[in-house]
Amino acid sequence: MADKAIVPVGVRLTTDIEYRPDRLNPYRARVRWFDPATKRRLSLSEGKADEDEAQEWLQSIIEAAEAGLSPSLATMKLAEYGNANMDLALRGLELKTLDPYLAGWRMRVVPALGHLAVRMITNGAVDRTVQNWIADELSRSTVKNTIAVLVRVMEQAVRVGIIKVNPARVTGWQKLYKQAEDELLDPRALALPDWETLVTLADALVAASHDEYRGWGDVVIFAACTAARIGEISGCRIGDIDTTQWIWTVRRQTTPAPGGLTDKGTKGKRARKVPIVEEIRPLVAQRILSAGPNPDARLFTSPRSRRISTAVLRDATHWDDVVTKLGYEHLRRHDLRHTALTWFADAGAPVHLLRRTAGHGSLTTTQCYLHPDVRKITAAGAALSAHFSALRAPRSLPGSVVMTR
Repeated sequence: MADKAIVPVGVRLTTDIEYRPDRLNPYRARVRWFDPATKRRLSLSEGKADEDEAQEWLQSIIEAAEAGLSPSLATMKLAEYGNANMDLALRGLELKTLDPYLAGWRMRVVPALGHLAVRMITNGAVDRTVQNWIADELSRSTVKNTIAVLVRVMEQAVRVGIIKVNPARVTGWQKLYKQAEDELLDPRALALPDWETLVTLADALVAASHDEYRGWGDVVIFAACTAARIGEISGCRIGDIDTTQWIWTVRRQTTPAPGGLTDKGTKGKRARKVPIVEEIRPLVAQRILSAGPNPDARLFTSPRSRRISTAVLRDATHWDDVVTKLGYEHLRRHDLRHTALTWFADAGAPVHLLRRTAGHGSLTTTQCYLHPDVRKITAAGAALSAHFSALRAPRSLPGSVVMTR
Protein backbone atom coordinates (compact mmCIF):
# COMPACT_ATOMS: atom_id res chain seq x y z
CA MET A 1 0.00 0.00 0.00
CA ALA A 2 1.44 3.36 -1.01
CA ASP A 3 0.84 6.49 1.02
CA LYS A 4 -2.31 8.45 0.16
CA ALA A 5 -1.85 11.56 2.17
CA ILE A 6 -3.47 14.29 0.12
CA VAL A 7 -6.86 15.69 1.01
CA PRO A 8 -8.36 17.43 -2.06
CA VAL A 9 -8.98 21.13 -1.65
CA GLY A 10 -12.51 21.86 -0.51
CA VAL A 11 -13.06 18.76 1.60
CA ARG A 12 -14.87 19.78 4.76
CA LEU A 13 -14.53 18.05 8.11
CA THR A 14 -17.38 17.94 10.58
CA THR A 15 -16.63 17.18 14.20
CA ASP A 16 -18.57 16.43 17.36
CA ILE A 17 -18.05 15.11 20.89
CA GLU A 18 -20.55 12.73 22.45
CA TYR A 19 -20.67 12.06 26.18
CA ARG A 20 -21.37 8.42 27.08
CA PRO A 21 -21.25 8.06 30.89
CA ASP A 22 -21.34 4.24 30.84
CA ARG A 23 -17.95 3.99 29.08
CA LEU A 24 -14.44 3.86 30.55
CA ASN A 25 -13.50 6.77 28.24
CA PRO A 26 -16.85 8.55 28.12
CA TYR A 27 -16.05 11.38 25.68
CA ARG A 28 -16.22 10.10 22.11
CA ALA A 29 -14.58 12.50 19.65
CA ARG A 30 -15.69 11.97 16.05
CA VAL A 31 -14.68 13.46 12.73
CA ARG A 32 -16.57 12.91 9.44
CA TRP A 33 -15.78 13.83 5.87
CA PHE A 34 -16.81 13.04 2.29
CA ASP A 35 -14.18 11.24 0.18
CA PRO A 36 -14.53 12.56 -3.41
CA ALA A 37 -12.50 9.63 -4.78
CA THR A 38 -14.76 6.87 -3.46
CA LYS A 39 -17.95 9.00 -3.17
CA ARG A 40 -18.35 7.67 0.38
CA ARG A 41 -19.01 9.30 3.71
CA LEU A 42 -16.16 8.38 6.07
CA SER A 43 -15.69 8.82 9.81
CA LEU A 44 -13.20 8.22 12.60
CA SER A 45 -13.75 8.29 16.36
CA GLU A 46 -11.84 7.74 19.59
CA GLY A 47 -12.90 7.61 23.20
CA LYS A 48 -11.16 9.99 25.62
CA ALA A 49 -11.10 10.35 29.40
CA ASP A 50 -12.21 13.98 29.44
CA GLU A 51 -13.51 16.68 27.12
CA ASP A 52 -10.18 18.49 26.86
CA GLU A 53 -8.49 15.35 25.51
CA ALA A 54 -11.32 14.92 23.02
CA GLN A 55 -10.93 18.53 21.83
CA GLU A 56 -7.16 18.09 21.45
CA TRP A 57 -7.68 14.96 19.34
CA LEU A 58 -10.12 16.77 17.05
CA GLN A 59 -7.79 19.75 16.74
CA SER A 60 -4.91 17.47 15.69
CA ILE A 61 -7.13 16.02 12.94
CA ILE A 62 -8.10 19.48 11.73
CA GLU A 63 -4.46 20.63 11.64
CA ALA A 64 -3.47 17.50 9.74
CA ALA A 65 -6.24 18.08 7.19
CA GLU A 66 -5.10 21.68 6.71
CA ALA A 67 -1.63 20.30 5.97
CA GLY A 68 -3.09 18.00 3.31
CA LEU A 69 -3.40 14.75 5.29
CA SER A 70 -6.49 12.60 5.27
CA PRO A 71 -7.89 11.96 8.77
CA SER A 72 -7.40 8.21 8.39
CA LEU A 73 -3.69 8.67 7.68
CA ALA A 74 -3.24 11.30 10.37
CA THR A 75 -4.51 8.86 13.04
CA MET A 76 -2.92 5.69 11.64
CA LYS A 77 -1.05 3.62 14.22
CA LEU A 78 2.65 2.94 13.70
CA ALA A 79 2.15 -0.81 13.38
CA GLU A 80 -0.41 -0.41 10.61
CA TYR A 81 1.56 2.28 8.80
CA GLY A 82 4.84 0.38 8.94
CA ASN A 83 3.35 -2.91 7.77
CA ALA A 84 1.64 -1.14 4.87
CA ASN A 85 4.73 0.77 3.77
CA MET A 86 7.60 -1.50 4.74
CA ASP A 87 8.63 -2.17 1.12
CA LEU A 88 9.06 1.56 0.54
CA ALA A 89 10.88 2.06 3.82
CA LEU A 90 13.39 -0.76 3.20
CA ARG A 91 13.93 -0.29 -0.51
CA GLY A 92 17.56 -0.52 -1.58
CA LEU A 93 18.69 -2.76 1.27
CA GLU A 94 20.54 -6.01 0.67
CA LEU A 95 18.70 -9.23 1.40
CA LYS A 96 21.05 -10.16 4.26
CA THR A 97 20.06 -6.93 6.01
CA LEU A 98 16.31 -7.40 5.67
CA ASP A 99 15.97 -10.30 8.12
CA PRO A 100 17.41 -8.56 11.22
CA TYR A 101 15.54 -5.35 10.34
CA LEU A 102 12.21 -7.14 9.98
CA ALA A 103 12.84 -9.13 13.15
CA GLY A 104 13.54 -5.90 15.03
CA TRP A 105 10.32 -4.40 13.70
CA ARG A 106 8.18 -7.42 14.55
CA MET A 107 9.68 -8.35 17.93
CA ARG A 108 10.56 -4.96 19.42
CA VAL A 109 9.22 -1.89 17.59
CA VAL A 110 5.61 -3.05 17.21
CA PRO A 111 5.21 -4.29 20.82
CA ALA A 112 6.76 -1.09 22.22
CA LEU A 113 5.41 1.65 19.93
CA GLY A 114 3.04 0.04 17.46
CA HIS A 115 -0.11 1.13 19.31
CA LEU A 116 0.77 4.83 19.00
CA ALA A 117 -0.29 7.02 16.08
CA VAL A 118 2.66 7.95 13.87
CA ARG A 119 2.05 11.65 14.54
CA MET A 120 2.07 11.05 18.32
CA ILE A 121 5.52 9.42 18.51
CA THR A 122 7.97 11.84 20.11
CA ASN A 123 11.71 11.93 20.69
CA GLY A 124 11.04 11.21 24.35
CA ALA A 125 8.97 8.12 23.56
CA VAL A 126 11.73 6.76 21.34
CA ASP A 127 14.43 7.56 23.91
CA ARG A 128 12.56 5.71 26.66
CA THR A 129 11.95 2.74 24.38
CA VAL A 130 15.61 2.46 23.42
CA GLN A 131 16.62 2.67 27.09
CA ASN A 132 14.23 -0.20 27.86
CA TRP A 133 15.78 -2.32 25.11
CA ILE A 134 19.22 -1.68 26.56
CA ALA A 135 18.01 -2.42 30.09
CA ASP A 136 16.62 -5.73 28.82
CA GLU A 137 20.24 -6.64 27.97
CA LEU A 138 19.70 -6.89 24.22
CA SER A 139 22.92 -7.07 22.21
CA ARG A 140 24.38 -3.93 20.69
CA SER A 141 23.75 -5.17 17.13
CA THR A 142 20.13 -6.03 17.97
CA VAL A 143 19.49 -2.52 19.30
CA LYS A 144 21.25 -0.99 16.28
CA ASN A 145 19.15 -2.95 13.76
CA THR A 146 15.93 -2.22 15.63
CA ILE A 147 16.58 1.51 15.70
CA ALA A 148 17.53 1.41 12.01
CA VAL A 149 14.23 -0.08 10.86
CA LEU A 150 12.28 2.39 13.01
CA VAL A 151 14.26 5.28 11.51
CA ARG A 152 13.45 4.11 7.97
CA VAL A 153 9.72 3.75 8.62
CA MET A 154 9.52 7.17 10.26
CA GLU A 155 11.57 8.69 7.43
CA GLN A 156 8.95 7.44 5.00
CA ALA A 157 6.34 9.25 7.10
CA VAL A 158 8.43 12.43 6.82
CA ARG A 159 8.59 12.13 3.04
CA VAL A 160 4.84 12.06 2.65
CA GLY A 161 4.20 14.84 5.16
CA ILE A 162 2.70 12.92 8.08
CA ILE A 163 5.41 14.30 10.36
CA LYS A 164 7.96 17.05 9.85
CA VAL A 165 10.93 15.65 11.78
CA ASN A 166 12.01 12.05 12.28
CA PRO A 167 11.88 11.41 16.07
CA ALA A 168 13.65 8.05 15.71
CA ARG A 169 17.02 9.62 14.87
CA VAL A 170 18.23 9.24 18.45
CA THR A 171 21.80 10.08 19.37
CA GLY A 172 23.94 8.97 22.26
CA TRP A 173 22.38 5.54 22.64
CA GLN A 174 25.84 3.97 22.32
CA LYS A 175 26.86 5.90 25.44
CA LEU A 176 23.80 4.56 27.24
CA TYR A 177 24.76 1.08 26.11
CA LYS A 178 28.27 1.54 27.50
CA GLN A 179 26.77 2.74 30.78
CA ALA A 180 24.56 -0.37 30.92
CA GLU A 181 27.59 -2.59 30.28
CA ASP A 182 29.49 -0.87 33.09
CA GLU A 183 26.54 -1.39 35.42
CA LEU A 184 26.44 -5.09 34.61
CA LEU A 185 30.13 -5.31 35.55
CA ASP A 186 29.37 -3.80 38.96
CA PRO A 187 25.62 -4.05 39.65
CA ARG A 188 26.28 -3.85 43.39
CA ALA A 189 26.98 -0.15 42.95
CA LEU A 190 23.32 0.34 42.00
CA ALA A 191 21.84 -1.29 45.11
CA LEU A 192 20.14 0.56 47.95
CA PRO A 193 22.22 0.32 51.14
CA ASP A 194 19.69 -1.06 53.62
CA TRP A 195 16.07 -1.79 54.55
CA GLU A 196 15.46 1.62 56.12
CA THR A 197 16.47 3.36 52.88
CA LEU A 198 14.08 1.14 50.92
CA VAL A 199 11.16 1.97 53.21
CA THR A 200 11.97 5.68 53.00
CA LEU A 201 11.98 5.48 49.20
CA ALA A 202 8.67 3.59 49.12
CA ASP A 203 6.97 6.08 51.45
CA ALA A 204 8.25 9.05 49.44
CA LEU A 205 6.95 7.58 46.19
CA VAL A 206 3.54 6.97 47.75
CA ALA A 207 3.42 10.55 49.05
CA ALA A 208 4.21 11.89 45.57
CA SER A 209 1.54 9.80 43.82
CA HIS A 210 -2.06 10.78 43.09
CA ASP A 211 -4.25 10.10 46.15
CA GLU A 212 -1.11 8.66 47.83
CA TYR A 213 -1.80 5.17 46.49
CA ARG A 214 -0.12 2.67 48.86
CA GLY A 215 0.16 0.06 46.13
CA TRP A 216 3.11 1.84 44.54
CA GLY A 217 5.13 1.51 47.73
CA ASP A 218 4.19 -2.15 48.01
CA VAL A 219 5.46 -2.79 44.47
CA VAL A 220 8.80 -1.12 45.25
CA ILE A 221 9.36 -3.06 48.49
CA PHE A 222 8.28 -6.34 46.89
CA ALA A 223 10.68 -5.79 43.97
CA ALA A 224 13.63 -5.04 46.24
CA CYS A 225 13.02 -8.22 48.25
CA THR A 226 12.34 -10.70 45.43
CA ALA A 227 14.82 -9.61 42.70
CA ALA A 228 11.95 -9.63 40.22
CA ARG A 229 11.47 -7.36 37.24
CA ILE A 230 8.54 -4.91 37.38
CA GLY A 231 6.90 -6.73 34.48
CA GLU A 232 7.07 -10.02 36.40
CA ILE A 233 5.55 -8.37 39.47
CA SER A 234 2.73 -7.03 37.31
CA GLY A 235 2.12 -10.55 35.99
CA CYS A 236 1.95 -12.11 39.47
CA ARG A 237 -1.41 -13.71 40.29
CA ILE A 238 -2.77 -14.70 43.70
CA GLY A 239 -2.56 -18.36 42.71
CA ASP A 240 1.19 -18.02 42.13
CA ILE A 241 1.79 -17.40 45.86
CA ASP A 242 2.20 -20.35 48.23
CA THR A 243 1.51 -18.87 51.67
CA THR A 244 2.30 -22.15 53.43
CA GLN A 245 5.94 -22.23 52.38
CA TRP A 246 5.98 -18.57 51.32
CA ILE A 247 7.21 -19.24 47.79
CA TRP A 248 6.29 -17.24 44.67
CA THR A 249 6.33 -19.16 41.38
CA VAL A 250 7.20 -16.61 38.69
CA ARG A 251 5.33 -17.73 35.57
CA ARG A 252 4.71 -14.64 33.44
CA GLN A 253 5.55 -10.99 32.82
CA THR A 254 3.62 -7.97 31.58
CA THR A 255 5.12 -6.33 28.50
CA PRO A 256 4.14 -3.58 26.01
CA ALA A 257 2.14 -4.77 23.01
CA PRO A 258 0.00 -3.26 20.25
CA GLY A 259 -3.00 -1.73 22.00
CA GLY A 260 -1.42 -1.64 25.46
CA LEU A 261 0.11 -4.08 27.94
CA THR A 262 -0.16 -7.85 27.69
CA ASP A 263 1.08 -10.93 29.55
CA LYS A 264 3.55 -13.46 28.20
CA GLY A 265 6.08 -15.97 29.54
CA THR A 266 9.07 -14.93 31.61
CA LYS A 267 12.23 -13.64 29.96
CA GLY A 268 13.97 -16.99 30.50
CA LYS A 269 10.94 -18.82 29.01
CA ARG A 270 10.60 -20.96 32.15
CA ALA A 271 9.03 -20.62 35.58
CA ARG A 272 11.19 -20.13 38.66
CA LYS A 273 10.61 -20.06 42.41
CA VAL A 274 11.44 -17.05 44.58
CA PRO A 275 11.33 -16.94 48.40
CA ILE A 276 9.07 -14.40 50.08
CA VAL A 277 11.10 -13.18 53.05
CA GLU A 278 9.49 -12.67 56.45
CA GLU A 279 9.70 -8.87 56.26
CA ILE A 280 7.23 -8.64 53.37
CA ARG A 281 4.84 -11.46 54.27
CA PRO A 282 2.34 -9.15 56.03
CA LEU A 283 2.35 -6.91 52.94
CA VAL A 284 1.69 -9.89 50.66
CA ALA A 285 -0.98 -11.33 52.96
CA GLN A 286 -2.83 -8.01 53.02
CA ARG A 287 -2.79 -7.73 49.25
CA ILE A 288 -4.07 -11.31 48.86
CA LEU A 289 -6.90 -10.48 51.27
CA SER A 290 -7.76 -7.32 49.33
CA ALA A 291 -7.69 -9.11 45.96
CA GLY A 292 -10.33 -11.65 46.98
CA PRO A 293 -10.60 -15.42 46.44
CA ASN A 294 -10.03 -15.48 42.65
CA PRO A 295 -6.64 -17.18 42.07
CA ASP A 296 -6.27 -15.33 38.76
CA ALA A 297 -6.55 -11.91 40.41
CA ARG A 298 -3.39 -9.81 40.19
CA LEU A 299 -1.38 -9.25 43.36
CA PHE A 300 -0.43 -5.73 42.23
CA THR A 301 -2.40 -3.31 40.05
CA SER A 302 -2.72 0.41 39.44
CA PRO A 303 -5.36 2.42 41.35
CA ARG A 304 -7.77 1.66 38.50
CA SER A 305 -7.05 -2.08 38.73
CA ARG A 306 -5.00 -2.09 35.53
CA ARG A 307 -1.70 -3.74 34.67
CA ILE A 308 1.41 -1.87 35.70
CA SER A 309 4.76 -1.42 33.97
CA THR A 310 8.04 0.30 34.78
CA ALA A 311 6.87 3.36 32.81
CA VAL A 312 3.52 3.43 34.65
CA LEU A 313 5.31 3.22 38.01
CA ARG A 314 7.72 6.00 36.99
CA ASP A 315 5.02 8.40 35.85
CA ALA A 316 2.51 7.69 38.62
CA THR A 317 5.03 8.28 41.43
CA HIS A 318 7.05 11.09 39.82
CA TRP A 319 9.98 8.71 40.27
CA ASP A 320 12.73 10.91 38.83
CA ASP A 321 11.87 13.86 41.08
CA VAL A 322 11.58 11.70 44.19
CA VAL A 323 14.85 9.79 43.82
CA THR A 324 16.69 13.02 43.02
CA LYS A 325 15.44 14.64 46.24
CA LEU A 326 16.55 11.56 48.19
CA GLY A 327 20.04 11.71 46.69
CA TYR A 328 19.66 8.74 44.34
CA GLU A 329 19.23 10.62 41.07
CA HIS A 330 20.55 7.71 38.98
CA LEU A 331 18.29 5.08 40.59
CA ARG A 332 15.99 3.29 38.12
CA ARG A 333 13.16 0.84 38.69
CA HIS A 334 15.41 -2.01 37.48
CA ASP A 335 17.88 -1.16 40.26
CA LEU A 336 15.41 -2.59 42.77
CA ARG A 337 16.31 -5.95 41.25
CA HIS A 338 20.01 -5.17 41.67
CA THR A 339 19.26 -4.32 45.31
CA ALA A 340 17.60 -7.65 46.04
CA LEU A 341 20.31 -9.72 44.37
CA THR A 342 23.02 -7.81 46.24
CA TRP A 343 21.27 -8.37 49.56
CA PHE A 344 20.78 -12.08 48.80
CA ALA A 345 24.48 -12.39 47.94
CA ASP A 346 25.58 -10.56 51.12
CA ALA A 347 23.34 -12.87 53.15
CA GLY A 348 25.38 -15.80 51.86
CA ALA A 349 23.01 -17.26 49.26
CA PRO A 350 24.89 -19.89 47.20
CA VAL A 351 25.57 -18.76 43.66
CA HIS A 352 23.50 -21.55 42.08
CA LEU A 353 20.44 -20.58 44.16
CA LEU A 354 21.02 -16.90 43.46
CA ARG A 355 21.06 -17.66 39.76
CA ARG A 356 17.73 -19.50 39.99
CA THR A 357 16.15 -16.70 41.99
CA ALA A 358 17.28 -14.12 39.44
CA GLY A 359 16.38 -16.23 36.41
CA HIS A 360 19.77 -15.50 34.86
CA GLY A 361 20.72 -17.42 31.74
CA SER A 362 24.44 -17.04 32.45
CA LEU A 363 26.26 -17.82 35.68
CA THR A 364 28.69 -15.02 34.82
CA THR A 365 25.91 -12.46 35.27
CA THR A 366 25.05 -13.85 38.70
CA GLN A 367 28.68 -13.83 39.83
CA CYS A 368 28.79 -10.05 39.42
CA TYR A 369 26.74 -9.80 42.62
CA LEU A 370 29.21 -11.85 44.64
CA HIS A 371 31.91 -9.19 44.79
CA PRO A 372 32.65 -8.55 48.47
CA ASP A 373 31.85 -5.21 50.00
CA VAL A 374 34.48 -2.84 51.42
CA ARG A 375 34.29 -4.24 54.93
CA LYS A 376 34.90 -7.76 53.68
CA ILE A 377 37.81 -6.53 51.56
CA THR A 378 39.32 -4.83 54.61
CA ALA A 379 38.78 -7.91 56.75
CA ALA A 380 40.39 -10.10 54.10
CA GLY A 381 43.42 -7.78 54.03
CA ALA A 382 43.72 -7.94 57.81
CA ALA A 383 43.53 -11.72 57.74
CA LEU A 384 46.29 -11.91 55.13
CA SER A 385 48.49 -9.58 57.21
CA ALA A 386 47.96 -11.79 60.26
CA HIS A 387 48.94 -14.79 58.16
CA PHE A 388 52.16 -13.09 57.04
CA SER A 389 52.96 -12.14 60.64
CA ALA A 390 52.57 -15.73 61.72
CA LEU A 391 54.96 -16.87 58.98
CA ARG A 392 57.59 -14.32 59.98
CA ALA A 393 57.47 -15.11 63.72
CA PRO A 394 60.58 -17.03 65.00
CA ARG A 395 59.96 -20.67 65.82
CA SER A 396 61.64 -22.63 68.67
CA LEU A 397 63.15 -26.03 67.84
CA PRO A 398 62.12 -29.01 70.00
CA GLY A 399 64.43 -29.37 73.02
CA SER A 400 66.24 -26.08 72.39
CA VAL A 401 67.10 -23.68 75.16
CA VAL A 402 66.58 -20.00 74.82
CA MET A 403 69.54 -18.14 76.37
CA THR A 404 68.89 -14.96 78.26
CA ARG A 405 71.19 -12.49 79.95
